[in-house]
Amino acid sequence: MNIENSRVAVERPGRRVRRRTDGDVATCVRVLADVHRRDGYPVNWPDRPDAWLSQSCAWGAWVAELGGRVVGHVGLSRGGEGDLAPGVWSDRNGTSKDLTAVVSRLFVAPQARGHGIGALLIGRAVAEARGRGLHPVLDVVASDTAAAALYERLGWELMATVEQRWSPSQLVAVHCYAAAS
Repeated sequence: MNIENSRVAVERPGRRVRRRTDGDVATCVRVLADVHRRDGYPVNWPDRPDAWLSQSCAWGAWVAELGGRVVGHVGLSRGGEGDLAPGVWSDRNGTSKDLTAVVSRLFVAPQARGHGIGALLIGRAVAEARGRGLHPVLDVVASDTAAAALYERLGWELMATVEQRWSPSQLVAVHCYAAAS
């Protein structure tokens, strides 16, 4: 199930979400480059964007299509070394981080925004997490106000804002979100 405006988003003609294939990765990198130029996501452009897209998608990665063209991406995995939200969620709920799934690598092409693509992608990742009996969580840099607004519009809860050191000279404020129960 996907949440959007009326609390339920559905695939409409011309837009859909499907599993990412190896053949989609080059297109996803081009879309990500457009997003990076426009919005600064990811904050630090990876040396190997194709590997960066795949490293946090152990449980799955999906692409969104609009009019038959790939315009968005999302991944799902167990929390990794730099993920803060699993720990925040488990501390708040007195449970293990192993009961979370991290939604990551979410982006939508600038020209495809306003069509509910982000909600569809998040909905697909949430459905996969719930199907595994896990609670979806995510981290987002505090400066990405558009992403934070989307998560909150979809009912995600801001659990904490934490400063995280990404390098000796880079300290970043990160919002930790959890999907509604």
